[in-house]
Amino acid sequence: MPPPARTVRTRTGAVVVDASVALKWVIDEEGSDQAARLLDGRPLHAPALLLTEAANALWVIQRRGTIDAGGAEDALQQLRAAPLVMPPSDIELIGEAFRIARLLDHPVYDCVYLALAVERGAPVVTADRRLVAAAAKDPDLATFIRKLSDI
Repeated sequence: MPPPARTVRTRTGAVVVDASVALKWVIDEEGSDQAARLLDGRPLHAPALLLTEAANALWVIQRRGTIDAGGAEDALQQLRAAPLVMPPSDIELIGEAFRIARLLDHPVYDCVYLALAVERGAPVVTADRRLVAAAAKDPDLATFIRKLSDI
């Protein structure tokens, strides 16, 4: 019989946020109000990868014409200034992220957030339905994921 699933409880309310949540701080879209609630002074953790993913998403949004180049630049600067606690490097996370990716059959870049969540003992808050579904495949990892819509 497998061991019971862990329950992640943090006294500080700390969470790991992914790019799908952080972008909602700077781009007004569905879920922006819930994402803004996370900016209440609680510790917010993220891998450095978040900025690369967010910059790419802003580039795509700009290419579609939803925002202009200045708006994309401003949004990226706001994200760079966000109150995020980032590890000095994602190098420490990649081995665990790779293990989780193989376990869940899910892209490694998303699993970096889960690896950080496990390391920090704080759940990932995400608007990424695919990541939520993937994490649900493993009872232990499922305890480290929260849907933004549930916040």
